[in-house]
Amino acid sequence: MGANVSSIDTNCDDGLNYLPFKPKLDDIPEACVALLLSYLDPPEICKLSRINRVFHAASSADFIWEPKLPSNYNYILQQLLALKVDDALCKKDLFAKLSSPRSFDGGTKQVWIDKKNGGVCLAISSKGMAITGIDDRRYWNHIPTDESRFQTVAYLQQIWWLEVDGDLKFQFPEGTYSLFFRLQLGKATKRHKRRACSYEHVHGWDLKPVQFQLTTGDDCRVTSRCYLDNLGTWMQHHVGDFVVKDATVPTKMKYSLTQIDCTHTKGGLCVDSVLICPSSLAKQLTSC
Repeated sequence: MGANVSSIDTNCDDGLNYLPFKPKLDDIPEACVALLLSYLDPPEICKLSRINRVFHAASSADFIWEPKLPSNYNYILQQLLALKVDDALCKKDLFAKLSSPRSFDGGTKQVWIDKKNGGVCLAISSKGMAITGIDDRRYWNHIPTDESRFQTVAYLQQIWWLEVDGDLKFQFPEGTYSLFFRLQLGKATKRHKRRACSYEHVHGWDLKPVQFQLTTGDDCRVTSRCYLDNLGTWMQHHVGDFVVKDATVPTKMKYSLTQIDCTHTKGGLCVDSVLICPSSLAKQLTSC
């Protein structure tokens, strides 16, 4: 019995050795690979596209990338950025084009999509907002820095009345979004190629909280207050959330940062930008 079993096993091994070919990844039909890739997120697709020529070709299929693009991608490309889109450009290339920040409105705003889920994100620089006293060098200065995506921030030396206002009209895809102010107490500098921070003008923020406010055209109004204490560290201060129900209608909003208690002065504040992103991404940000 044992001899017979051994003989059978040997024969089976010999049979496998004489198969006309051994299956390889290259033998998987491109359509099957593309279908598999369609269930993955963009970073995973890009990694797998390097496996071989079949995966590389399959990764460019339009039906993979179409659902990953935001519903308003034509609005962003053609109306907002005034880019001429070649009809021959595949959806993968469109995704790549939009995943890098693109400036508009005189360079005061940037738009991009998240590389993982295609969510639309916006940033508005301090130069794209109305700041009370910004033209008076006794109070405010625009200072260059590589710590801002806009390469400049508004620095407050001292003031009685703090008011920073902004407004936006933008066609967002449906979903819930969060708005943040990016702020820092202290002025960052470079000394001997190392980061240093001056707190010379920082004062007054422990006496009263600042107030953040967000209003949208559908009567959504959110107000929050926060004591600023992030010395030498950039922080995303959460203002509030808003919901977009109709992607075909532009969302109008106003947002502000104020501290208008004139019983004391305050200073040493850097105002970088406002960030708007899908609330699903907001959890990754530091906020008060």
